[in-house]
Amino acid sequence: MARRTAFLYDDRMSHHVLSDSHPMRPIRLKYTYDLLQGYGAFDAGNSRLVSPRFATENEAMSYHTPEYIEAVRALGSGDSSMNPAAHNFGPGDNPPYEGMYDAAMLSTGSAVQAAEMLISDEVDAAFSISGGLHHAMPNYAYGFCVFNDPVIAIKRFLAEGMRVAYVDIDCHHGDGVQHAFYDTGAVLTISLHESGAYLFPGTGFPQETGAGLGRGYSVNVPLYPYTTDEVYLHAFREVVPRLLEAFQPDALVTQLGIDSHYLDPITHMALTVQGFAEAVAEFAKLSPAKWLALGGGGYDLHAVARAWTLAYGVMSEQEFGSEIPESYSTAYDVASLFDPAEVNVQDQVRKDALAFADASVQAIHRIIYPAHGLQGI
Repeated sequence: MARRTAFLYDDRMSHHVLSDSHPMRPIRLKYTYDLLQGYGAFDAGNSRLVSPRFATENEAMSYHTPEYIEAVRALGSGDSSMNPAAHNFGPGDNPPYEGMYDAAMLSTGSAVQAAEMLISDEVDAAFSISGGLHHAMPNYAYGFCVFNDPVIAIKRFLAEGMRVAYVDIDCHHGDGVQHAFYDTGAVLTISLHESGAYLFPGTGFPQETGAGLGRGYSVNVPLYPYTTDEVYLHAFREVVPRLLEAFQPDALVTQLGIDSHYLDPITHMALTVQGFAEAVAEFAKLSPAKWLALGGGGYDLHAVARAWTLAYGVMSEQEFGSEIPESYSTAYDVASLFDPAEVNVQDQVRKDALAFADASVQAIHRIIYPAHGLQGI
């Protein structure tokens, strides 16, 4: 039986603007939706398009402080009496913008609604593309992220007594989610990302293993700049499958940021959309009965749309041809769903990336695997 899959989207998610120069452009969500519509992705009997709801304040307060939530509301409505810097808003990464509160609550509500659809067994998998905002902290914005929808959705699963595995393949370390669950063994967090030695937020090293009851449940696989598909998938397969098998989660939450793409303007990795889709296909093999996928980073707009279209195809067990549907290709001047097979990376850089990945994998085998009764290399 084909996997029952929901895609959560509404045009209200794609219309706000953080600033004229900000790399995070929510219109990428509409591009993804338009491309999936072009492929007829929601016509399959096992595929549902769902209009998301807003989060409640109680849901937001499961992670964020009341003071912070009120600050987001005030700043998003132009309240000049509020000091933006008190919650890390201001010029640069986290500008306050008109409608910020509603945009953040809708994105968060979408993730929680997706979790609830899984809990109630309406679907087997759900993709909330506006989510994956994994940097936000309890009392401040961080790294383009206002509310941390992955944490809030995971807490919804935990309220049902479920064990949750969270795997983050964004180019940036999933620091906010790690922070939220650093001292519990009920959530296994795994993040594969460009090393914090080279990229924001400067964290996510193998030695960050958790604290107290959470020791061994925080897993970080830093990677070298210009890591390509082959090396990335090698590292993924050396770490993720065995840990998920040992942990046996009731729900799998995946953050599917595609700022690891070789065309991304603010990062340094070298994945193609095909390599990204192979990682998503690994999740499909490993997934328990409940799989929540979230969006995340990605700043080349058409790479985002193409990658997330492929991801939804994997989730809903649909294959999309390489030729972009005419409705989309005419509107956006994009001809192929897939990237060229080879990304131009120097041989020495490839070797350095493999050595770096192997060192990260060996560290995980040495310091994480024993906590899960596993034998490493």
